[in-house]
Amino acid sequence: MQAPPVKDGPRINEDIRVPRVLLIDQHGEKQGVMPTSSALEAAEEAGLDLVEIVPNADPPVCKILDYGKFKFQEQKKKNEARKRQKVVEIKEIKLRPNIDIHDYEVKARSMHRFFGEGDKVKVTLRFRGRELAHPELGMKLLQQVKADFEPVAKVEYEPRMEGRQMIMILAPK
Repeated sequence: MQAPPVKDGPRINEDIRVPRVLLIDQHGEKQGVMPTSSALEAAEEAGLDLVEIVPNADPPVCKILDYGKFKFQEQKKKNEARKRQKVVEIKEIKLRPNIDIHDYEVKARSMHRFFGEGDKVKVTLRFRGRELAHPELGMKLLQQVKADFEPVAKVEYEPRMEGRQMIMILAPK
C-alpha cells in the first residue's frame, strides 16, 4: 500500500487537525485562542482560507487569508532572494618563481579586476626542475603579492607548499 502524498507548505482549512488555534483575522488583528472549528467558520464567512502560519507554536497560529495570493507572494519573495545572491567564484592566477616585472604587473591587473568583481583569487606558484631547491624565492614572491594586495584583499589561505607548487588564496575585503 502506498502512503498518501505529502503536501509541501503550510496546512490549510481542513488539514489543520489541532483542537485549538490562535486566530489572526484578515485585517491582521489577533482574535485570540479558539477552537479550530469556529476559526474555520470565521474563514468561511470571510470567503477566505484558514492558513497555519506558525505550526510549532502552542497553540499554532492561524491566519485568515487568500491562500493563492499568499503562495504567490511567497514565490515572489523566493525569486527576489535568488536574484540578489552572488555566487563567489575562485579565479586562478599561475606564476613562476622567476617572473619578470612586467609579467607580474599584467597578472596583478587581472587580480585587481577579479577582486573588483567580488571573486576570490587562488595564486598558484609552480616550481619546475631545480627551482624546487629554492622555495624561499617562491615564498618571497607570494609575500610580495600579499603586500601589494593588502588594501583590497585579505589572505584566506596562507602560502603553503603542495607538491611542486605553492598555493595562496586571497578574498576581496
